[in-house]
Amino acid sequence: MPANYLGFNITIGQNKPENIINTTADCPFCDRSTLTDIIDQEDELLLIKNKYHVLQNSLQTVLIETEDCNSELSQYSKDHLYKLIKFGVKNWFKICDSKEYQSVLFFKNHGPFSGGTIRHPHMQIIGLKTANCYADLDPKEFEGIVIDTSHNVEFNVSTYPRIGFSEFNIVMNDNEDLNQLADYIQIATHYLLHSLNARCKSYNIFFYLIDGLIRVKILPRFATSPLFIGYNIHLLPNNIQNIVDDVKKTYFSK
Repeated sequence: MPANYLGFNITIGQNKPENIINTTADCPFCDRSTLTDIIDQEDELLLIKNKYHVLQNSLQTVLIETEDCNSELSQYSKDHLYKLIKFGVKNWFKICDSKEYQSVLFFKNHGPFSGGTIRHPHMQIIGLKTANCYADLDPKEFEGIVIDTSHNVEFNVSTYPRIGFSEFNIVMNDNEDLNQLADYIQIATHYLLHSLNARCKSYNIFFYLIDGLIRVKILPRFATSPLFIGYNIHLLPNNIQNIVDDVKKTYFSK
């Protein structure tokens, strides 16, 4: 099977719960007494095996971020935010270090266009035995106009977006200051939901480990351009500098 093709179990997928669109459906993460296969736990943070194992040759886990079903990452207190990112990175690295998987995905979906099915705030860590998630990754996608740099962590707006429009990158140079990483992630998600565009209600966060260093991409999600779907044409917005200036003014002006 080619590197970036991954088997998907349709039968299991058709039975997965969904409450982003179907808002009256019960949330599977709210009643913690029903959750099983717990891998790790710290206060409200919970890492469990995904009950709906749709991806073949994989380990699928869900990181439940909070007990509050209606919360969202940009709203978290600093204390909870820092705990979340450290907890997630710790378990991501642990699965990577097991050497059981060719690649390990760590990501978050939020909103109706993000590709997720459950509203309750959560992330996913997925180990893939046969697929290489970095096979088609271009390092240029993490280059951009710098918004801020602190503690060996760079925060920029991508000049080579992976899909298109306003993608934020976070580039770590030593993996030391995860609190700084968390701060930049929170700023990016808050900006996307509140300032970028009135229509933006969805985003993805993707974590990458490149040459041993963490890279993060935060993308707004809309209906995906057919130019990208059909022809892999990436759309480069003409207002990148305006976004950089706006984020600096909003979040970094003293």
